[in-house]
Amino acid sequence: MSDFWNERYSNTAYIYGETPNRYFEKELLKLSPGKILLPAEGEGRNAVFAARIGWQVFAFDYSHQAMKKAQQLADKQSVNIHYQVADFAEVSYEKQSFDAVAVIFAHFAMEEKKGFLKKMTSLLKPGGAFIMEVFSKNQLKYQQINPTSGGPRDLEMLYDTEELKPWISGFQTLELKETEVELQEGTHHAGRASVVRFSGIKK
Repeated sequence: MSDFWNERYSNTAYIYGETPNRYFEKELLKLSPGKILLPAEGEGRNAVFAARIGWQVFAFDYSHQAMKKAQQLADKQSVNIHYQVADFAEVSYEKQSFDAVAVIFAHFAMEEKKGFLKKMTSLLKPGGAFIMEVFSKNQLKYQQINPTSGGPRDLEMLYDTEELKPWISGFQTLELKETEVELQEGTHHAGRASVVRFSGIKK
């Protein structure tokens, strides 16, 4: 998997752009800055935005190339981020140590999804905010019309609201919905897409 992402991120251009995901930006601006974790952060666009508005940012990704580009973007915008190359199973942050966790287009095999969400939740403080935007199972239809709209082509790696309901029982849900959006995130998230959005506060 790391080879795939290293190759994808080897281009000097930022394939998902240099500006933050719009849902992440909107939700983060509602919160007071603290300590945030960004798993599968890629080229750093969300991490750098969070750092710019005062957050202490921790991030990780499979890809060395992703980390390199994220650090370059942070340097360009004169901010500091803490970024490591790791799988979610390998990271060893202290439990209940983050004020926010944001999962933006982080997709995993079916057998890994529950473990990923469980671990990310365990790292969030009670009262902390969880922000998520991921591609829905209906995204496969959008890919057929426009391959550049993004996302995995494996149905099991995509999400729907029903599968998230058992997990979100540990949260005060502020928003949970599937919706159509117009993505403008570089060359690989471009055009109409179907996403699942979740925003909640850990109980």
